Amino acid sequence: MNPAITLDWTAICPVDRLEPDRGVAALVDGVQVALFRTADGLFAIDNRDPVSGAYVLSRGIVGSRGGVPTVASPLHKQVYDLRTGHCLDLPGVAVARHDARCRDGLVEVRLRQEG
Repeated sequence: MNPAITLDWTAICPVDRLEPDRGVAALVDGVQVALFRTADGLFAIDNRDPVSGAYVLSRGIVGSRGGVPTVASPLHKQVYDLRTGHCLDLPGVAVARHDARCRDGLVEVRLRQEG
């Protein structure tokens, strides 16, 4: 497996515009990203559901499983770990994870791409 290549940070929005435990979609360098703000922090994953191929994960149900912050796809209900992108229901299935942070009150995302 090749290491991930990280790109530059991109400012998305003020952090207070993200409702806790709700997702929002953002376009970052041509990639649809699903952003989430939970009690565990900020998370960014691809918005594309790898099972259905639809760009819907930002509309998923935010929750937790065993203390792990998660989002469930609104279509087929597969649950993804927001920290890693791994599907907790289907081994071997994952969604790309990206870096997210709050800097000076702004949410920033840095895309990660497999190199």
